[in-house]
Amino acid sequence: MAVSARPLRRTSRSASTAVVDVSVLVPAKDEAGNLALFLELCEATFRGESARYEVVVVDDGSTDGSWALLQELRVQYAFLKPVRHRAQRGIAEALRTGYLQSHGRVLVFYPADLQFKPEDIPRLVNPILAGESDMVTGYKQGKYEKAFVSGIYNKLSRTLFHVPVRDLNNVKAYRREIMAALPMRPDFHRYMIVMAAAQGFTVTEVPVPLYARHSGKSKFGFSRIPIGVLDMLAVWFELKFGQKPLLAFGMLGVALFAIGVLSGLGALVWLAITGQGQRWVWTVIQTCLMLGSIFFATGLLGEQIAQQRSEVRELRRELDELASAQQGEDADDVTPGVTAGVDRDRR
Repeated sequence: MAVSARPLRRTSRSASTAVVDVSVLVPAKDEAGNLALFLELCEATFRGESARYEVVVVDDGSTDGSWALLQELRVQYAFLKPVRHRAQRGIAEALRTGYLQSHGRVLVFYPADLQFKPEDIPRLVNPILAGESDMVTGYKQGKYEKAFVSGIYNKLSRTLFHVPVRDLNNVKAYRREIMAALPMRPDFHRYMIVMAAAQGFTVTEVPVPLYARHSGKSKFGFSRIPIGVLDMLAVWFELKFGQKPLLAFGMLGVALFAIGVLSGLGALVWLAITGQGQRWVWTVIQTCLMLGSIFFATGLLGEQIAQQRSEVRELRRELDELASAQQGEDADDVTPGVTAGVDRDRR
């Protein structure tokens, strides 16, 4: 699982960087029929909350006029910050872009299709703001078209990763440092809970009602199943052996090498006793010795790569600390009494 250092995000000395508590990250692909109502419901929800919110909508290469609509809506809603991908990059990249453009200390992953209503966002956020949890995920309540597939996925995930939640791939809220600590990979958002729990963050869940889509159609089909299974295995291998690849490849190499040596000794003993050689045994011996050497060398190479990744993680952590310190200095410069807004600087 490749890890890339995230760039140090420039912070603006505007009031918005200091007054946002929660950033709602909304990946949107061809959601023009839902965005206006979604933001209207967000405004109604935020009006009654003491926490200060912003909504970062990431237009992920839409072709239905979503971007033009967002430009109109940003004039109406001060908490809205639209960001655009000119070509579709996927939900994981959209969340990363939203994270880099956001300012909240709590982040929320929420879709724009209105299958989940904005009125439930505070239920995800409040346990984190109260210091009761590091991450809160929603548990679907209601009719779900892909319930069978989702059930299999969640059961396999719980078996492999031992995470005590029923629904791993759902709306969720989490501390900003969780996003900063996660490695970047396609579809990583499906395993945010797993990776966060593996790093020691606490995870809880709350029931969240599920509704029918307000407009548009689902972007996912059954073709995602094999991809999801392979991703699951990749995450499992990363968590199990990512820090010590020699433990996997080296032990496998040693085992094959040992089988080859023992087979050779056994063949020699058999030859000495009976005077008969077994040609197929020598083929097995050569194969085991060659594969064992290759696997062991792969493990050594993996150890060098793991060391480089550790250094990159440490560098990224230091950069994040510098960014946080800079944000703290900017917050000290903000004049008291300034109301919440959205930083509209084009980066």
